[in-house]
Amino acid sequence: MADSERSPAGSDYAEEKRNHPTKWYRSTFFNMTILGLCNFSAPGIWGAMNSLGAGGAASPHLINAANALTFCLMVVSCFFSSVIVKYIGIKGALIFGTLGYAPFAAALYTNNRYGTEWFVLFGAALCGISAGVFWMAEAAIAIAYPEPWNKGKALGYWLTYRLAGQVLGGAINLGLNADRDQAGKVSYTVFQVFIALQCLGPVVALFLNKPSQVQRKDGKKVELTILENPIFEMKETARLFFTKRFLLTVLWIGQAVFSEAVYFTYLALWFSVRARALGSFVSGIAAVICGNLVGNYLDATRFSLKLRSRSTFWTIAVLQGAWWIWITVLVTRYRTTQPTYDWSSSGFGHSFAVFVLLTAGFQVNYLFLYFFITNLAKNEPEVIRYAALLRGTESGWQAVSYGLTSITLFAEVGAVYFNFALWAVSIYPAWLVLKHFGTDNESIVEHHVGDTVVETGVVRHSVEQPKA
Repeated sequence: MADSERSPAGSDYAEEKRNHPTKWYRSTFFNMTILGLCNFSAPGIWGAMNSLGAGGAASPHLINAANALTFCLMVVSCFFSSVIVKYIGIKGALIFGTLGYAPFAAALYTNNRYGTEWFVLFGAALCGISAGVFWMAEAAIAIAYPEPWNKGKALGYWLTYRLAGQVLGGAINLGLNADRDQAGKVSYTVFQVFIALQCLGPVVALFLNKPSQVQRKDGKKVELTILENPIFEMKETARLFFTKRFLLTVLWIGQAVFSEAVYFTYLALWFSVRARALGSFVSGIAAVICGNLVGNYLDATRFSLKLRSRSTFWTIAVLQGAWWIWITVLVTRYRTTQPTYDWSSSGFGHSFAVFVLLTAGFQVNYLFLYFFITNLAKNEPEVIRYAALLRGTESGWQAVSYGLTSITLFAEVGAVYFNFALWAVSIYPAWLVLKHFGTDNESIVEHHVGDTVVETGVVRHSVEQPKA
């Protein structure tokens, strides 16, 4: 996403650095594919279950409470994840992070089929313990593994797999429930497929290359390692959280991720079973398209970093405002009328479209958050720490979001009003950080360390110096 193709030796050197020989099974594309498959198997299928509306249940309240528990525990596991990386490495952290998802899918299955409630909370706790580590690990890998000119495309490609889970879940559910035009819970059969897919996550993660094995086309080695002791790591992670630049992004992170519980609850409350399945399917496709378009634009170095960052930021901000006005009007009306929309219902189109747009907006927001973090980290240990802080902050906001939407009145209207307000107050603080991206004093600032040059601009990666 950066202008880091520029190099001390000019364009010939830059071209040479794009053609370093690599083996396909060590390439960044291979590793992003493995990361994407893990994303599909773990949070992707989790998202597929959520995209059914309330985890496929008839009422969203228990599932929202379980998701709140998951995200609360993820805040804790995210904070300690750099310590975990020190002892088992980034690959080990990714494998560990995939282990808790299948038990939660099993819990949703037993709740859907037998009405078991305690297992839902227990499964949510297991998911939260592992998922925080997974979120940190995948974020750090996604930021650090790709070449600088491929970062936006790699992020879009990786996040596509997560949405593929949602699309698959919607397709399966649509096939099983296409004749169900009333409100209610989805068929429990769909969860059997989800459990099997989530059990594949740890197996797929075994194929990820360790950072030292990755071969990038710019010849740069990836070193996602933690060398300091656990106490130092916790202190450094806490210190980074309280830096001015990160704190100014906290509200922007919040407005981006709070919405997930809001629009999934909206889908569960006001739409029939088959309309919920259609929503999962269609919104996933829309989000894939929008996310990849934004990722490619952020890599378009023919435009200045200043232009790319500012135009993307303001486009997201304005469109999100439009979607919040739209859905605020709708839920205020629905609070009184209490509708259940099916695709054959009058007024279905305008009620359904805003769900699709909010889902696509969530994906674009999500990708753009990595753009922020890439600009904040000064070295690769900081990539791990900032990735942990980003995912921990996300989890904190989502814990609040799912917790509040487990309350009936807040689920129906309050969540939309709150997210609308959060969007409004987040723009200026985030702008105070983003307005420096691409300015002379913020990008392509070099710090010489030994025999390497570390660029502390957009991507902040080290490259080998050209030989005389």
